[in-house]
Amino acid sequence: MSPSRRPFVFINSAMSVDGKISSVEKKQVQISGKADLIRVDALRAESDAVMVGVGTVLADDPWLRVRSGLLRRARIEAGKPENPLRVVADSLARTPPTAKVMGQGCLIAISAAASDNRAARLSQSCEIALCGKKMVDLPELMTLLYNKGVHKLMVEGGATLNWSLITAGLVDELYVYVGALIIGGKDAPTLMDGTGFTSGFPGLELISLEALDSGALMRWRVVRA
Repeated sequence: MSPSRRPFVFINSAMSVDGKISSVEKKQVQISGKADLIRVDALRAESDAVMVGVGTVLADDPWLRVRSGLLRRARIEAGKPENPLRVVADSLARTPPTAKVMGQGCLIAISAAASDNRAARLSQSCEIALCGKKMVDLPELMTLLYNKGVHKLMVEGGATLNWSLITAGLVDELYVYVGALIIGGKDAPTLMDGTGFTSGFPGLELISLEALDSGALMRWRVVRA
């Protein structure tokens, strides 16, 4: 797929010093401080869409909207919706109908393997996009989003979605906040899970590094082969 036919995609994540984004319980851990949360809200406000995987929805039930009233008003004044489009990659339509992400301005991408009943239930309160046979076809989803006017896509996890996007060559940049804590646990989610690379490791170029709250924020560009 031509790079011009997909959004600019960046991953934003917070992790512990040992690379964990959550505990072994797969529950949300407070890693970021106030300044980083404000930064994340500003990134959301600058984006056309915010995307998570269904695992993040089930574990954290994220809201995925812009919290700052000033930033929401600025979007409206610029002729944009109050909030960016909320996108969930959910191959089997497992998103609970009561999830906070649901409602107007939400799109759930499913595969043909999803239950018709689940998909029909979700379609009552959000847009459904069929992409792929057994799993969500991410390149196909990127094209669909681009054609809907999404030219800047913010990805907020989790580990499985991050991995899938990286392996598909669909990530342009990463913002990684490293918090001043250690979580541990060999089964705790990392920034990237999945099967892992044994060769052809994707390269990164450091764009910036700054102290923030009690941790550090790194911004990386993915180096294309």
